[in-house]
Amino acid sequence: MYTAFASVYDQLMRDVPYAEWAAFYRGILNGMGIADNSAVVECACGTGNLTIPLAKYFQMTGVDNAQDMLSRAADKARRQGHSIRFVNQDMRQLAVHKPVDAVLCTCDGVNYLTGKDDAPRFFAAAFRALRPGGALVFDVSTLHKLKHTLGTGVRTQVDEGTSYIWHSHWSEAEQVSRMELTVFARRPDGTYDRVDEHQTQRAYGQDELSRLLEASGFADIAFYGDVHHNPPQDNEPRLHVAARRPTHKGER
Repeated sequence: MYTAFASVYDQLMRDVPYAEWAAFYRGILNGMGIADNSAVVECACGTGNLTIPLAKYFQMTGVDNAQDMLSRAADKARRQGHSIRFVNQDMRQLAVHKPVDAVLCTCDGVNYLTGKDDAPRFFAAAFRALRPGGALVFDVSTLHKLKHTLGTGVRTQVDEGTSYIWHSHWSEAEQVSRMELTVFARRPDGTYDRVDEHQTQRAYGQDELSRLLEASGFADIAFYGDVHHNPPQDNEPRLHVAARRPTHKGER
C-alpha cells in the first residue's frame, strides 16, 4: 500500500492525537483483562506512531507489509529509547512464535481489506495468534465517513512544508472509496518532492463485522464510537471494535 508515501506519511499525520489513542486502546484492553506488560501485536502499524506510545504499557510487536514504513518505525523507536520488534508481514497471514494476549489493527487497517476474503482471512489469522481469552481490537472508518464526509470531490491543503491535493470517489455499488493523493514535500534546499499515492478503502458495518468475527470464532463483540467508550452514533466517523477468543471451545 505504501511506497514513497512513507517519506511524507508522518508529516501528513502530525495532527493525529496518538497519545490519546494509545490511552484509549489501553483502557479497552485493560477493561478486557489484558493487563499492562501483556504481549500485544499491532497489525498495519505503519511508521509506529501508535506502537511506540503503547510500548510504555505493553510488550509491543509491530507488523506491516511495507518495509519502508517499518524501517522508519524502527528508527523512531530506537531514538525514543524503545526496543520494539517490527515484522514485515501481511496481516492476512499473521503468524506469531507463540500466542499473544492481544492483536490490534488501528488507523483504518481493516478498511484496506477490500477483497471478499481479506477480512475473514485476517480475523482467522488473528484468532489463531491469540491465546484463549485474548483480545482482538481494531477500528474502521465508517460508511458515514467514507460516503458522506469524504464522498466524491477534491480537497487541498497548503502549508509551509507539505501540501497535497486529494481526490476521492465513493462507489455505492462496491461500497468503497478510492482516493488519489498528490503530495508535495519541501526539501531543505527549497525544492519539492512529489509523491503520488492511490488507496482504496471498503466500508464495513456493525452487522457485517459481527457476522465475520463470529464466523472466525470470536465472542463478546463490542462496538464503541470515535475514541470514546459509549455505543456508536449513526454519524460516527470511526468505529472501534473489540472481540475475544473464548477461553473454552464452543464458548460464546
